[in-house]
Amino acid sequence: MNGMTEEGMKHMAQMMGQQGSMMGPMQGTMLAAGGYAAGRGLVGGALLRNPLVLLAAGIAAGYFLHKYQDEIMLALAKGTGMGKDFILQQKESLADLIEETKEKEEQQAKPEQPAA
Repeated sequence: MNGMTEEGMKHMAQMMGQQGSMMGPMQGTMLAAGGYAAGRGLVGGALLRNPLVLLAAGIAAGYFLHKYQDEIMLALAKGTGMGKDFILQQKESLADLIEETKEKEEQQAKPEQPAA
């Protein structure tokens, strides 16, 4: 095994495991900070401040909105219809809960009245 004994490999794995457990949170924090800085520099820096990039993005968005206008309108109409159905179901559910509450209050009020 390339001059390394099995015990030597176990020792190396154990040492790496110990170092990994101690360095894990610190390395994760460093990687996250580095990724954030790199992404912020690329996207927030020169790319979004360039007027030509913004113009190209607007043109592309307008093209795709025009090209898929019918599909977008159908999806919006379907979503609106689903929203209306959801609201109606919630109103019915709330009305049912109010009815049940009133019935329970009436049932509790009747036994409390003394019999004449």
